[in-house]
Amino acid sequence: MINVSPDGTQYALSGPQDAPVVILIHGLGLNKECWQWMIPKLKSTYRVLSYDLYGHGGSAAPPSKPNLSLFRKQLVELLDLCSIEKGVIIGFSLGGMIARRFAQDTPHRTQALIILHSPHRRTEAAQAAIMSRVEQASKLGPQSTVEDALERWFTEKFRANNPKLMDTVRGWVTANQKEVYHTIYDVLATGIDEIIAPDPALTCPTLVITGEEDYGNGPEMAQAISNEILGAKTIILPGLRHMALAEQPEAVNKPVQIFMEELEPLR
Repeated sequence: MINVSPDGTQYALSGPQDAPVVILIHGLGLNKECWQWMIPKLKSTYRVLSYDLYGHGGSAAPPSKPNLSLFRKQLVELLDLCSIEKGVIIGFSLGGMIARRFAQDTPHRTQALIILHSPHRRTEAAQAAIMSRVEQASKLGPQSTVEDALERWFTEKFRANNPKLMDTVRGWVTANQKEVYHTIYDVLATGIDEIIAPDPALTCPTLVITGEEDYGNGPEMAQAISNEILGAKTIILPGLRHMALAEQPEAVNKPVQIFMEELEPLR
């Protein structure tokens, strides 16, 4: 069932009502539908909360200038509304940044983190490239950046063999409003300094996953994230890019399942 919170956040809950909670945070330009390859694996065992970030999918536009703290506040208010005290947080890309901001600010509500394809500090060239894309989106809207994004997100062979899925993902991105999209893109581009080298350091159980060919959020970044979190585990997926979950769902779901099973009892 799809619900809408008082602040305009569209969300869905699935799985047993009394089960441990898993919270899913999607990436820039996407929406909660991007978890369709993971939710079926989770909902038989866990209570799963998925939602649309401000300015995405069915949710309202951001109520103020977007930043990681605003998106953290959105999640806190949603958890309060749903009477969820704490949970395991799975964040993809921008969602992984929000998950880290949430864990830093509200560690008592964070049982574990799973960070998928999310950035750490970029090189000067990579930072210049993403800022150029933010500017492009500001002038021309999300449709001006989506084709290059699909190339970064999926391998060439997969794109060629799955045109319907490419149309679906393209539709998710281009549905975003021009006047809002670039302001959130800027959070992805500039918000990283908020969550690098957290003090105090994060100590919750953490799994960091990225693709070997995820050039914007690659293996070095994944390892850098892990290095800042006590005991974090890193997994690099061979031959996969940014949206590995859609391209090879089991490559992501299997290590997530193993990690979850190895956690201390979550209740």
